[in-house]
Amino acid sequence: MTATDPAPTPPAKVDRDEVFLEYTKSICPVCKVVVDGQVNIREGKVYLRKRCKEHGTFEALVYGDAQMYIESARFNKPGTIPLTFQTEVKDGCPSDCGLCPEHKQHACLGIVEVNTSCNLDCPICFADSGHQPDGYSITLEQCDAMLDVFVASEGEAEMVMFSGGEPTIHKDILAMIDLAQDKPIRNVNLNTNGIRLATDKAFVRALGERNGRHGKALNIYLQFDGFKQDTHLAIRGTDLRDRKRAALDNCAAAGLTVTLVAAVEKDMNEDELGAIIRYGIEHPAIRSVAFQPVTHSGRHVEFDPMTRLTNSDIIHGIAAQLPEWFRPSDFFPVPCCFPTCRSITYLIVDQDPETGETTVVPIPRLIQIEDYLDYVSNRVLPDQGVRQALEKLWSASAFMGTQTTADQLTLTAEQLECAACGLDQPQVVKEINDKAFMIVIQDFQDPYTLNVRTLMKCCVEEITPDGRLIPFCAYNSVGYREQVRAQMSGVAVADVVPNATPLQPLLAPSPYGSRIAVTNGRPGGPIAPDSTNVGQPVR
Repeated sequence: MTATDPAPTPPAKVDRDEVFLEYTKSICPVCKVVVDGQVNIREGKVYLRKRCKEHGTFEALVYGDAQMYIESARFNKPGTIPLTFQTEVKDGCPSDCGLCPEHKQHACLGIVEVNTSCNLDCPICFADSGHQPDGYSITLEQCDAMLDVFVASEGEAEMVMFSGGEPTIHKDILAMIDLAQDKPIRNVNLNTNGIRLATDKAFVRALGERNGRHGKALNIYLQFDGFKQDTHLAIRGTDLRDRKRAALDNCAAAGLTVTLVAAVEKDMNEDELGAIIRYGIEHPAIRSVAFQPVTHSGRHVEFDPMTRLTNSDIIHGIAAQLPEWFRPSDFFPVPCCFPTCRSITYLIVDQDPETGETTVVPIPRLIQIEDYLDYVSNRVLPDQGVRQALEKLWSASAFMGTQTTADQLTLTAEQLECAACGLDQPQVVKEINDKAFMIVIQDFQDPYTLNVRTLMKCCVEEITPDGRLIPFCAYNSVGYREQVRAQMSGVAVADVVPNATPLQPLLAPSPYGSRIAVTNGRPGGPIAPDSTNVGQPVR
């Protein structure tokens, strides 16, 4: 280098292409050990990245709209302590479920899975159910004890859901519903594919007779993924469209309230959101719709974890498909769970009997929801009673057709500012329970997206035959489902691994149609063994 040569340019620092948002813990989707994780924002989306010492680095999209994700933090309600805990803290979350004393929320909704058998073998099934010889069914005595665990934890529980497998094929399902209604449990939900409801009118009448008994609602949570034949074949393996319509008509005749539940998978049925809502509003039995981006636990089609659907994608999709009715701001996070898990809106639906024209007004346009459900901003609360009503409406235990929801809608309706939308407020208050319609969006976590911070506030719990209340996302992601199935069936069950594109070289089919790791030999081993540096000295 001579004196006349230009000085070398010093190396320039560059910014990262992402914003670091939070540190958390997660699990390796392959071996299920607990690992460190970080949540980052990149190009307006939120991603979870983690690294397993054995299987390397994994990343998944957890929220498609970073602005919505950040703003949801305002709606994080302080948790409620359950009356009892079922386990002790030994290894930390998510290894001690549950509920352990470190869990931050009580059970808004308890789930009793009565069997693993099903009359379908759906290509998409988080429970890995089907026509399988080595599953299990619980007895009436086991169901009774499980319900008692739920009541001991809750005092008076708001809602229990019977699920499976397919619960309607269990020989004692009506007696199990009777057991629940005889206990201090306010309402019962029956989660079903609807095949028996479509073909057995006597069974539907028996369900209708139980709706309202002892002043308690019995509601139907009906699997309903769309209208296209391709949708049914891809998600359910058979065309169920006629069965779904027959089931709904039979429910209407029996006076049963129905929630349509759509599993929404990318590039399959995400274009049917608006059509499902329209159908729900028009059918006399349907009072709500729940959209669930497919949970990549159990059995499912191959997917790319970087382009999966999230809650915000569903919200934006609804607004795009029904712009005359919705905008994204009509949906608000649910405060009882972690607010990124679930969003809800309520509608006032008015149908002109002469013209047939349907008017839809989202209730959040008539009342300032954030004035009541923002737990962070320093503001004066307008009315504590209204806040309590909205907390019950924006809750995992909220279902149309229950007395609790009816009471809270009436209280809320008295605060609505209806004039701007051309509604008669006294009439709205009088008819709110007939005119209200509910939409729920719920993104359950899976082994790719599990965030322990979020999991610790889960308010939807699986009630197990051995007397635990296990957070739903832990049950389906960490290995608890496989553990319970092995205990109940006496057959070793390997941990299910997501059928993700990056994992294909590691995967082999399980006996149930899901995927397991080729080298996974951990049946019966510890749940989520810790592989992080927690508790380890630096030197």
